[in-house]
Amino acid sequence: MHEFRFSCNVFAIRSAGSFTEYCRAAERYGYDAVFTADHLGSPAPFSPLIAAAEATQRLRVGTMVLNVGFWNAHLLAREVATADLLTGGRLELGLGAGHMKWEFDAAGLPWRPLPERADLLEATLDELERIFGSDGYEQGQQAREFYDLPTLAPVQRRGLNGTGPPLIIGGTGDRMLRLAARRADTVAVGGLFQVAGKPPGTFRMGTAAEADERVRFIRDQAGERAGELELHALIQAVVVTEDRKETARDLVEDRLPHFTPGELLETPFALIGTVDEIADQLRERRDRFGFSFITVHEPYMETFGPVIGRLKSQS
Repeated sequence: MHEFRFSCNVFAIRSAGSFTEYCRAAERYGYDAVFTADHLGSPAPFSPLIAAAEATQRLRVGTMVLNVGFWNAHLLAREVATADLLTGGRLELGLGAGHMKWEFDAAGLPWRPLPERADLLEATLDELERIFGSDGYEQGQQAREFYDLPTLAPVQRRGLNGTGPPLIIGGTGDRMLRLAARRADTVAVGGLFQVAGKPPGTFRMGTAAEADERVRFIRDQAGERAGELELHALIQAVVVTEDRKETARDLVEDRLPHFTPGELLETPFALIGTVDEIADQLRERRDRFGFSFITVHEPYMETFGPVIGRLKSQS
């Protein structure tokens, strides 16, 4: 069984100072990592990671997850290697196929069916491994020798078949999870599932039964690797309350029409209860689903912080 790891993500940067304090507060609470996303209208993914590492002593940093359709593999390799160097080998690289059609439209990029987007992700992995496993571009060899320059490469050699930083692949469908089970170090199950018959990007939260089935699928696909994989859950809501059942009823009535209160209390993608109850939920869900790496959204970073302290004090 994997030890718990905890992270929070970045929704917005209001100022340099407030971002620095957010990262330092996360470190004080005991979070292990800070992650950026890759959406239009949100902060760029890599530069905040370098700032976060500079502002903290031990926090790892990473992407959860990059939309591979936005990236050329060679330009991505340059960003990854640079960020890993500047963060002292604290980078974790999360990749996904992209799921918001409007973002592709706004960026003037073609929106392809999921199998083609998944194929692009796998081809990108292949190219990253080739680039990071090489001695650099042949065309730049003369300049490197003349100026005694090192080849640009990641510090870490843990993921990407031993050529780069740890690899996270996120998704919920068979094609993405099959790829993740074969090639990732961490498999991220986002907790949001596409609503059937609705436009791409119309989501609902996944149930415990769906999480059970997805985890079984991942383990079946991973085979002998299953015990090595770290399983990650992105938590969609954290509510500290003295009355779990009443809070669940209110949330279902106000915001979650696809759920019953019982389903909301059981899903691994929401945490509701006292600090002690939430700590118990996380231990139970690690036993049931295998989710040991937990990310909460930025608005819940402080709310969830005491839970980390409780778990660590009881370990």
